Amino acid sequence: MNVRVLVADDQTVVREGLVLLLGLLPGIEVAGAAADGREAVRLAGALRPDVVLMDLRMPRMDGVEATRRIRAEHPEIHVVVLTTYSDDESVFAALAAGARGYLTKDADAESLASAITTVVRGEAQFDPGIQRRLAEAVTVNRRAPDLPDGLTRREGEVLRLIAEGRSNAEIAGTLFISEATVKTHINNLFAKAGLRDRAQAVTYAFRHGLMSD
Repeated sequence: MNVRVLVADDQTVVREGLVLLLGLLPGIEVAGAAADGREAVRLAGALRPDVVLMDLRMPRMDGVEATRRIRAEHPEIHVVVLTTYSDDESVFAALAAGARGYLTKDADAESLASAITTVVRGEAQFDPGIQRRLAEAVTVNRRAPDLPDGLTRREGEVLRLIAEGRSNAEIAGTLFISEATVKTHINNLFAKAGLRDRAQAVTYAFRHGLMSD
């Protein structure tokens, strides 16, 4: 079954180009296109796509607010941000609003397709440059005796590796534990911290100062 994608971008050339490009990718179907955030929210409710490919800077309603509303009203719809902006403020505003992916507009077709299919699986995907910054910044603060929300030391290690973009298999290999144990740690830390997905876990790590100096 094809993944249905709604494109939201206020620039006509970009929007039409994305529609054309996505229509050529195997396993992806374009459900519709929106010219601003308000229209994206309306069409998300009417068309019920699997993924919204969301620009950030748009008239009437920006992409962050549109993402927040779509995720609140239709939590089954995933959002991948596609923007020219890669500053920390834009990234974390989008993640806090519920975006599961974040790409810049120089991303190629393969990256777009990968991000779309990745978020549908419930995982997160970021532009490589953004991912590197997250990996450099996010770490467990080993000097603090207590982690937030009662997280254990092991759960903190798992959180750090999630923030680095590691898969469950990679986390298991790094910590020398089974994937089943990794899933248990993830379920526990998500429950303690009130997290829904890995994108929120990255934001959580930054909000609680779990980063290097």
